[in-house]
Amino acid sequence: MATSSRTSHEDLELTPRQIVAALDRYIVGQHAAKRAVAVALRNRWRRQQLDEELRDEIMPKNIIMIGPTGVGKTEIARRLAKLARAPFLKVEASKFTEVGYVGRDVESMVRDLLELGINLVKAEAEERVEERAREIAEERILDQLELKNTERPPLDPTHTPKKAFIVGEDGTIQSTDEAPKNVREHLRQRLRQGEFDDDSIEIELTDSSNPVIEVFSGQKGMEEMDLGSVFGNMFPKRRKKKRVKVKDALNALVKEEAGRLIDMDQITQEALQRTQQSGIIFLDEVDKIAGRESQHGPDVSREGVQRDLLPIVEGSSVTTKHGVVKTDHILFIAAGAFHVSKPSDLIPELQGRFPIRVELESLTQQDFQRILTEPRNSLTRQYIELMSTEGIEVTFDDEAIGTIAEMAYQVNETLENIGARRLHTIMEKVFEALSFEAPELEDQDIVVTADYVRERLEGVLQDEDLSRYIL
Repeated sequence: MATSSRTSHEDLELTPRQIVAALDRYIVGQHAAKRAVAVALRNRWRRQQLDEELRDEIMPKNIIMIGPTGVGKTEIARRLAKLARAPFLKVEASKFTEVGYVGRDVESMVRDLLELGINLVKAEAEERVEERAREIAEERILDQLELKNTERPPLDPTHTPKKAFIVGEDGTIQSTDEAPKNVREHLRQRLRQGEFDDDSIEIELTDSSNPVIEVFSGQKGMEEMDLGSVFGNMFPKRRKKKRVKVKDALNALVKEEAGRLIDMDQITQEALQRTQQSGIIFLDEVDKIAGRESQHGPDVSREGVQRDLLPIVEGSSVTTKHGVVKTDHILFIAAGAFHVSKPSDLIPELQGRFPIRVELESLTQQDFQRILTEPRNSLTRQYIELMSTEGIEVTFDDEAIGTIAEMAYQVNETLENIGARRLHTIMEKVFEALSFEAPELEDQDIVVTADYVRERLEGVLQDEDLSRYIL
């Protein structure tokens, strides 16, 4: 097991500096938090290089991120998981207090993390066999196309066929014995060029749906249970015929053939290993469960949640339908605004399991300007690309960028500070009319200027009560 974990991550030997640089492409500022998670990720690689005996003794250095909403806490953790190709689950700690005394079973987050890990490993395996799956799917479609293109009345049984010849596309004379092969290759070429995309054919697919029953859960109420996942292969796989377009048929058959080419038992074992060794659980709103002990009220429930979380974070074994998951080396990243409570309000045992504390900075007006333009997924780029699908070319001048950033910053200062999320609200309001009218506008060039922005936000900004609800 240890060997597979080591070899599967050989290509993930990113240095902390490279990790920070990769995060910089999507997240503005917050260098202290980026450095902390970069070191945590690198330490995982370092641990894998050690002897097995010592490797098991080194625990992950869990992190608490402290900072207001919308400053990049979740995005840092999510991007880190993508860099590590690791199973990543975000869960709100406050959800565990909403039902009953303690709320949702805290072990459920480990089960959810494993399911995500299986999906991740399965997607990687399907990608590796996609080329072979496409070849098999192509052959199945060609079988249908050959039947469709060569159907002719049956011959008289008393008729004796004579040797015949045909002239090929290159002018060569070929016998009819060779004709089927040439017809198939000709159809294959046309299929790959997309000539049959809109033609309809009948294909047979495995029906992946399983019988379900409704069961009552004391913590979740009524929920559906998939009997196929409970009883495995006891239910025989059903086949069903569908008439679909060739393009859709190819995609469906590639997916089905890829599923046949991969070994789900092997995928499950790899996912178990990866979840245990490199899984990341992001505990958001952890400040909502931080409260001083009291004799009544919600604080008792909060402390109960902390007590339930403690063994998971410390390291325990969680039973799942795919096997036992040990949480000893799962990295936990907790985050919260901590406006009312403080990290020291958490129970001491839980505090001790989060040795690294990082305070994220509030975003400035200059940060907003950078967020609008610098990241690869910047908001301005998103709107430019969205409008280009309607044939509209949108450009932003520098003054417009500055105005949007200034307005977002001022609204955050005046009303509630929701960080960079305010930019999404303002940009959507700026583009509201254009997004609605875009299909009727043909091949237009729109320049977003400062006046353009003010004109669309003027009425909202002047009315503070209105801006409170809209912005």
